[in-house]
Amino acid sequence: MAGKDYYNILGVSRNASEREIKQAYRRLARQYHPDVNPGDKSAEERFKQINGAYEVLSDKEKRQKYDQFGDQWQYADQFARAGRQQAPFWEFKPGGGTTRIRFSQGDFGSLFDDLLKGFRSGRPARAGRGRNIEVPVEVTLEEAFNGSTRRISLEDGKRLEVKIPPGVRNGSRVRLAGKGGEGSGGVRGDLYLVTSVKPHKLFERRGDDLYIGVAVPLVVAMLGGEVQVPTLKGKLALKIPPETQNGRSFRLKGQGMPHLGNSTRGDLVAEVNVVLPTNLTQQEKELFKQLGELRPS
Repeated sequence: MAGKDYYNILGVSRNASEREIKQAYRRLARQYHPDVNPGDKSAEERFKQINGAYEVLSDKEKRQKYDQFGDQWQYADQFARAGRQQAPFWEFKPGGGTTRIRFSQGDFGSLFDDLLKGFRSGRPARAGRGRNIEVPVEVTLEEAFNGSTRRISLEDGKRLEVKIPPGVRNGSRVRLAGKGGEGSGGVRGDLYLVTSVKPHKLFERRGDDLYIGVAVPLVVAMLGGEVQVPTLKGKLALKIPPETQNGRSFRLKGQGMPHLGNSTRGDLVAEVNVVLPTNLTQQEKELFKQLGELRPS
C-alpha cells in the first residue's frame, strides 16, 4: 500500500477498534489544533492530515476500501469494475465515444492516470462533493446552557466563526452545511463540531438534569425555613419543610439544561446537606443537652 498511512498518522494499529481511533483523533486534534498553535504551519499541516485520516478510518465502508486500495480508496468501485472485464481492456464512453484503456493488474495508479486522460478527451468529470470534516470543540457548562460562538481554522487556512447552540453535551455533533472540505467544482462537504463539556465545580449534569448539593443549617432542617439554591441563571429560594432529613432531594422543574434542538428544559435537583453547628457556646451546649434529655436515643 503506497501513499499516506492513515493508521500511522493517528498512531494506531491496523486492527484498532472504532473507539481507539476516535480517542486517538481527539487527542491529536486537540494537540495540533491551529487555535492551540497559532502561526505554526507544521502544526496546521499535521492537523489537516489528522482530519483526513480520521475521516476515512472512522467510516466503516471507507476504511475497508482504504485497507484494500490504500490512499486511492476513492476509486475502489472503478477498480472493481475494471477487474471484472474479461479482456485486458476497460471500455467506457465519455461524451458518446468509446475509449479503450489498458488495465494492468495491480497497477491502480496507472489505471487512474489513464482514466483522467479518457475523460479529458470526452466530457468533463462530474463535480465531486468535498469531504466532511469534524472539529472538536470544548465548552463550559455555562456555554452549553446559554449557547456560544467560536472561531475555528479550516483546513484551507480560512477562519470561521461558528455558533454553538444551547443544549450541547459530550459527543454532540453540530452540523454546518457546506462548510467542510472543498470538492472538485467547488462543492464543499459539511463541517461537524464535536462538542465536549468541561466538568463544573458546583453542578453535575445527567442528561438534561443538573444536580447540586445545598447546605442547610441544622436548625432550618429541624424547624423549617428557606435557603438559596444556585442555578445557571442566578439564585432561587427553596423552602425547607420542618424535620427535613439529610440527603433529601428537591426537584426544581425547568431549571436544568436546555434540550438541544427544542425549547424544553431539564430539571435542577437540589440535595440537602445538613450542616452541624460548630464552636458551640456554653448556652448552646446546655440547650442541646436538654434536647437530648427530652429525646433520648
